[in-house]
Amino acid sequence: MLVLVTYDVSTETAEGKRRLRRVADVCEDYGQRVQRSVFECLVGEKELVMLRSRLLGEMDTEEDSVRLYFLDEAARQRTEHHGVGKPIDLEGPLVV
Repeated sequence: MLVLVTYDVSTETAEGKRRLRRVADVCEDYGQRVQRSVFECLVGEKELVMLRSRLLGEMDTEEDSVRLYFLDEAARQRTEHHGVGKPIDLEGPLVV
């Protein structure tokens, strides 16, 4: 399933800045950054459980927010992109 992960982490303190980096690192483990605090993650059920658990473990629920949007295939097909940063095909071949 395609999950759009968005987050807003308070960076007013040094700990907040560390949390921001850790939340981004978790997202990078599961998907592709499409904007500064937005990731597209193509995950299965087990990966979703791990992604959610790791995100909740890193964030401060009193100061931060994380949103998960579940996109079905129809929504995926209706997605438009304009401007810089060509979208990456998450299901295509990975060239390292």
